[in-house]
Amino acid sequence: MTSVADVKRPALPAPPARRPARPLDRGAWFLVLPALIPILVLSVGPLLYGILLAFTDAQSGRAAPTRWIGALNFRDLLHDTLFWESFRIGLVWAVGVTVPQFLLALGLALLLNQDLRLRWLARALAIVPWAMPEVVVGIMWRLVYSPDAGVLNETLRDLGLGGGRDWLSSLGTALPAVIVVGVWAGLPQTTVALLAGLQNTPRDLHEAAALDGAGAWRRFTAVTWPALRPVALAITALNLIWNVNAFALVYVLTGGGPGGRTRLPMLFAYEEAFRYGQFGYAAAMGCVMVAVIAVCLAAFLAGRLRGDDDR
Repeated sequence: MTSVADVKRPALPAPPARRPARPLDRGAWFLVLPALIPILVLSVGPLLYGILLAFTDAQSGRAAPTRWIGALNFRDLLHDTLFWESFRIGLVWAVGVTVPQFLLALGLALLLNQDLRLRWLARALAIVPWAMPEVVVGIMWRLVYSPDAGVLNETLRDLGLGGGRDWLSSLGTALPAVIVVGVWAGLPQTTVALLAGLQNTPRDLHEAAALDGAGAWRRFTAVTWPALRPVALAITALNLIWNVNAFALVYVLTGGGPGGRTRLPMLFAYEEAFRYGQFGYAAAMGCVMVAVIAVCLAAFLAGRLRGDDDR
């Protein structure tokens, strides 16, 4: 009689040997080139040229040759109070647009994720601002804020709340008015991203939580938000970068006025380059902005990687 210990188990097959990684073939490089060449020509090339220009005294209409001046532009930039004031305004603008934009988009995405009648029509209307160019959006909102016949002032007059205020030319209301436009213009892409994240959340988890007696808020904090968190972090970081780099919308609305109250850093650099002809100094401003955005992006990616490792 044989015991169980005497029975020999069949030998498991050995795992297949991993093939060594091979370098890319020439054919693979030819497939990558159509996408790589535009990036190098339109993005990497101008970026490198702008960094090089920041260390020169390049000016428009100057007969003398451009000279290499080292870090002189950056030294002058450290003592330029107007630039740092524009940087402060840019941070207020970026945070003031990104935070309300995310909160409103989250509420709208939760609403559009429900089984409502004509939901397809509501989703289509929600992305209309996204399809409009920023110049068109700026012109449209200038008409809304018009002190004489604007929709906003006419509505305030009908409600007996006054009216006739020049929202974009007043020192106290110009920046808040522009922030409102920024929130409205950037709401669709945030809503679409959050709605996609909500639709990827398994419904079984919501049903199980509801059967366990969890309320709407408890289901959101325990089921919805953990699944939506990666998408929320990604779209918030992208929105913050886009808003720091904002130019066209504010330029059309106010041109940086009144009194520089809406002069974002990119507007300041644009004026230095194309109004005053200081190309080297403006390039130094652009380098500072690129460095700030790179640091913010690196901090965001480090936080994401650390969070993934903890999980």
